[in-house]
Amino acid sequence: MRDNTYDFGLVGLGVMGQNFILNVADKGFTAFGHDLDPEKVKALREAGGDTARVDASDKPEAFIASLKKPRKIMLLVPAGKIVDSVIEGLLPLLDNGDIIIDGGNSFFTDTDRREASLKEKGIHFFGAGVSGGAEGARRGPSIMPGGSRSAYKEVKPIFEAVAAKFNGEPCVAYLGPKSAGNYVKMVHNGIEYGLMQLTSEVYDLLKHAGGLSNDSLHSVFARWNKGRLQSFLVEITAHIFKQPDPLGEGRLVDKILDKAKQKGTGKWTSQNAMDLGIPIPSIDMAVSMREISALKSQRLAAARAYKRPKAEPLAADALEEFAEHALYFSFMVTYAQGMHQLAEASGEYGYELDLGTIAKIWRAGCIIRAGLLEDITKAYEEDAGLVNFLLSPAFIPKVSEAAGGARQLVAYGARNGFPLPAMSSSLAYFDAYTSERLPLNLIQAQRDYFGSHTYERTDRDGIFHTDWE
Repeated sequence: MRDNTYDFGLVGLGVMGQNFILNVADKGFTAFGHDLDPEKVKALREAGGDTARVDASDKPEAFIASLKKPRKIMLLVPAGKIVDSVIEGLLPLLDNGDIIIDGGNSFFTDTDRREASLKEKGIHFFGAGVSGGAEGARRGPSIMPGGSRSAYKEVKPIFEAVAAKFNGEPCVAYLGPKSAGNYVKMVHNGIEYGLMQLTSEVYDLLKHAGGLSNDSLHSVFARWNKGRLQSFLVEITAHIFKQPDPLGEGRLVDKILDKAKQKGTGKWTSQNAMDLGIPIPSIDMAVSMREISALKSQRLAAARAYKRPKAEPLAADALEEFAEHALYFSFMVTYAQGMHQLAEASGEYGYELDLGTIAKIWRAGCIIRAGLLEDITKAYEEDAGLVNFLLSPAFIPKVSEAAGGARQLVAYGARNGFPLPAMSSSLAYFDAYTSERLPLNLIQAQRDYFGSHTYERTDRDGIFHTDWE
């Protein structure tokens, strides 16, 4: 260890932290890590090899003393109180102008609070969403920074070097002031919830209605990944079907309990969309399905109590065709809902988000990377004021062509008792969004009837109330 010589500091040497700091070191920057666990410090030193390139300490004083000024310190620790605790521990050791970067999935209002508090103490703070999992951290993640523009300039060369590349462009960009980075990562994760749920629904139909084996499922998803559904999630889904069970016979996927867990970012996306008044039903239902999956004992009891429809036969090739169209349609609708939420939040919170830039840095490195994002990027580049890309002339034919398969699949699922909640919600959202007239005039009449809440009219301006009785 040499004092004041390392370019970059990182707190939290779990798998993500270790991989990220090794990525930094591989790109020609010196990096110093810190963790209170001596074993994690030892593991990083062994993985890094040359301590002149990458080193670590379990002592905060040694960690701070090793970094060049202004110190650039990234936190990769669990969101919540731990972030505040780490900041409080480091604060007495820092100098004016030092920079703290929260790389975890912190709730955006926490980031705003921390930035305001640290600014008063002369410390720069900003949130930077990091997506790509452990492998992405090591080989190149998508990074979503927001906060102080001047502070970001200090770490920009490092972030651009370690980020994933798409056609040579780094998948990182300054997104906006305050908590813009953490907010964008939150919505990214909400979209992720939606895409994963949609994929699982199609899997359920192909396996249990179409009778496809795991090998056949692998072939289908691998083929889809070479077409318009090309994406990280479709790619890894194909791999999952080939994975043998390490503890027994058969394939591992068939032995995994059907209870999905969550860390809260999808729920935050849904809650905030409600606050903003933005409909994101595909994401909402994905969150709800994880909650329903946790009710395993109740589901078992309900399955015994109720009879399910006997599935109608459907040729596997027809089912596969409908499923491909439906998944592509629902993927587009889910991305559209998330981007619409970002557009609304940008104005509400003063983020100044460029939706084309966001789509661009999601094209590689992150969990929701997909070929579709290249089309989304172009749509926003052609019309920077586009609020919902379903209105883009480039997407209207794509969505229209795929919608028929979604209708076929949702109808088949409804008739035969296969739950397709996210796909059904995607279709219902699309039908409502593209309706010139909705039956909500009746709801306004009901509200005025029982609560004198007033209504507007179609034939004249003004606010009206009727004494219905």
